[in-house]
Amino acid sequence: MSRPLRVSLAIPVYNEEAVVPELVRRTTAVLDSLAGGPHEVVFVDDGSADATPELLEQAARQDPRLVLISFSRNFGHQTALAAGLDHVSGDVTILMDGDLQDPPEAIPGLVDCYNLGYDVVYVQRVKRKESWWLRLCYYIFYRLLAVLSSTQLPLDAGDFSLMSRRVVEEIRKMPEQHRYLRGLRTWVGFRQIGVPIERSARAAGRTKYSALKLLRLAFDGIFAFSIVPLRAAAILGVVAVALSTLFAVYSIVAKLLLHQSPKGFTATILVVTFLSGVNLFFLGIVGEYVGRIYEETKARPHYVIRKFVRQQASSSVEAATRNGVAEVWSRRATPTGTD
Repeated sequence: MSRPLRVSLAIPVYNEEAVVPELVRRTTAVLDSLAGGPHEVVFVDDGSADATPELLEQAARQDPRLVLISFSRNFGHQTALAAGLDHVSGDVTILMDGDLQDPPEAIPGLVDCYNLGYDVVYVQRVKRKESWWLRLCYYIFYRLLAVLSSTQLPLDAGDFSLMSRRVVEEIRKMPEQHRYLRGLRTWVGFRQIGVPIERSARAAGRTKYSALKLLRLAFDGIFAFSIVPLRAAAILGVVAVALSTLFAVYSIVAKLLLHQSPKGFTATILVVTFLSGVNLFFLGIVGEYVGRIYEETKARPHYVIRKFVRQQASSSVEAATRNGVAEVWSRRATPTGTD
C-alpha cells in the first residue's frame, strides 16, 4: 500500500500584513481539502518591516502545519523561494506568491497532474490584471528569453508551480547566487506540463516588484541561461571588420583608378562614435558576466535566518535535520536566532 501523499507549500512574503489573514485562511482550507498528509505551509518572511512576521508567527503557533522562516533582512524574492525549498518536507512542493495573485484553489488541479505522472506542473499566466505596459514587458521578456536561452523555457510561466521531491532535491544542489528558479525548474528536466490559469489581482496592498527589481530578475534569467550577448559582441565585431575592409578596398580603387579620394568627415565621426558606444555597451555586458562570477566565488550564504518557528522542533537546526536538508542549510543559510 502506497504512503499518503504529503504536500508542502512554500510561500515568500514581504510586507503583506493586509493579506496574511486571508492567505492563511485560504491555504489552510486547501490543505483541509487535500487527501493524504500531513501537509504543511512554509512561509518565508523576507525581512518585512510591518506586522507580517508577527501575524505569521501567531498563526504558526496555533496550527502545527504552518512553519515560519524569518530572514534577518530583505534578501529578495527568488532567495526567499529557495529558502522555502530548503525546508519543505513533502512529497511534492508548490511554490506560490503570498499576494494571492496565485490562487490557492488551483492547487488540487496541480496535484491531479502530478498523479498523472508529471514531476513539474507549471502555471502559465493568462488574463493578467497588471497595467498594459507591464503586461507588454512580460510578453516581450518571456519571448526574448526563449529565443536567447539554450534551455527551452516555457512562455508566460511564473514561479507558481508544483515540483516533485526529486526535482526539489536537484534544485537544492545548485549553489548559484543569482537564482532564476523558473529557469532552474525547466533545466532539471523530467516530465513537465503547463496549466493555464487566470492571474488574479492583488488581494490587498501594493506590488513589491518595482521596475528596477523586474529588470534585475530579467537580467538574472538572461545571464543565467544564455551567452548569446557575448556571442553578439563577437558577431558585431566581425561585421565591423568586414565593412571596414570593404571600405578600405573601395578607397584604394577610387584613388588609383578613379583618381578620387572618398570624403565624409561627418560620416567618419558618426561611425567612430557609434562603434565607441557599441564597445562600451558590450564591455558592460562582459562586466555583468564577470561580476556574477565574482559573486559566486565569494560563496556567501544565500540568506540569514533571524527566527524559525515550527511547533514540532525546538530549533531550526533540528527542523532542517528532520527534513533531510542539513547539508543544504550549512551551505546556503546562516541561522542567527531560533525559536
